[in-house]
Amino acid sequence: MLEILDLPRQSAVGFGTSATACGLSCLSAARSSLLTSLGWDFENDGLIGAPEIRVVIPDTAHITVKKALRILGFGLNRIVYAPTDEYGRVDPAQLPAIDERTILCLQAGEVNTGEFDPFNEIIPMVKKAGAWVHVDGAFGLWARASKNSKHLTSGIDGADNWTTDGHKWLNTPYDGAIAICRDKDALARAMNSDAAYSTASASAQKNLSLEFSGRARGIPIWAALRTLGKDGVADMIDQHIRQAKYVASELQDLGYDVLNRVVLNQVLVRAERDEITQSIIEAAQSTGRVWFGATVWQNRLAFRISFSSWRTNDAHVERLMKVLAELYH
Repeated sequence: MLEILDLPRQSAVGFGTSATACGLSCLSAARSSLLTSLGWDFENDGLIGAPEIRVVIPDTAHITVKKALRILGFGLNRIVYAPTDEYGRVDPAQLPAIDERTILCLQAGEVNTGEFDPFNEIIPMVKKAGAWVHVDGAFGLWARASKNSKHLTSGIDGADNWTTDGHKWLNTPYDGAIAICRDKDALARAMNSDAAYSTASASAQKNLSLEFSGRARGIPIWAALRTLGKDGVADMIDQHIRQAKYVASELQDLGYDVLNRVVLNQVLVRAERDEITQSIIEAAQSTGRVWFGATVWQNRLAFRISFSSWRTNDAHVERLMKVLAELYH
């Protein structure tokens, strides 16, 4: 994992049930580490009387990040939201105040636009202030493995921890995601579940993830990586990005409103009126020939075409375009 994603090789890697669970593990380690640096023993003394840790997230943050923060006790009304630009990226010029009591969450692959926060600008600045940087990279972190799009993630390796999924671009089954933490001791301390009858090293999976008992979730991910190899993963990612860009161009020619720049595998689209957009979504799904789902972007209905299956070839793309051409009048 650390090799193909080109992340700090000393990092801990935990395999969990989902990006939500892995995010919870990483954010727990973040809070514990910041409190330790402030002289507070979170593992033994808990939160009562502890210095307050602030969390800053993009105003486009994924719901799973908010869910993990809620579970950890960071109320939604106390979270600070960082303004984003027209592409859904955090705007460095409008970044809220950051200090040594702050966890900053950034995104690699905004769920609608596929965009990446400007890591090179933001991470060095906030690390200098003593903050902790977490990156939600459920699918976008895999751009690190791309031959043509790795530049989108430039500077991301300066963060403190990262999460990503196996079921998206690796096409492994659900119930398999990854938590990566630069400070392996911080993650092991936060997630430790050693018992008198069952002790293990700090690098054991039960000491790096939420579950005391769990199947070997890393094996399907290893199998996919071992089968594809670095070149296979890169070629698949690059093919999907090429297909997404092609679809965006064709849709624009048909008169659709493509709302994003298509830097990754997401194409965000709407028609001129919401009722037309809704009818296109319903009609496309009912054909049984293609499928995409609805979303909301900037308070209006849209739909999101996402490319990630290893089975998707150019013939499927042409079928999609034929359906969308037939449905848009």
